[in-house]
Amino acid sequence: MSRAVNGTVSRRRRKKILKMAKGYRSVRSTAFRKAREAVEHGLSYAYRDRKNRKREFRRLWIARINAAVRAEGMNYSQFMYGLKKADIQLDRKVLSDLAINNQKTFKSLTETARAQLT
Repeated sequence: MSRAVNGTVSRRRRKKILKMAKGYRSVRSTAFRKAREAVEHGLSYAYRDRKNRKREFRRLWIARINAAVRAEGMNYSQFMYGLKKADIQLDRKVLSDLAINNQKTFKSLTETARAQLT
């Protein structure tokens, strides 16, 4: 009876890892063990940073809105509270885009928010 050596399965597994390590420097792209370590780290960073990207964009949008609102003489929390009272349901991404690309509309939103506070 012949000996089973798992040849094709093992080769496919190694080739898959080495393909993912393409572009890495030195032995990290050629040696299986080092490539596997590098790929595992890379995948864990990718998973973590998919979550972090959402946080970072929200922080960016809030900073942009705050800067635009302060130019109108309010602060971010007053502005958001005024919008909430006025029942204007725009998310921070849209508000940030308006603050940058459409100042006239954003100014009317700040006026609406200011009117709700008084």
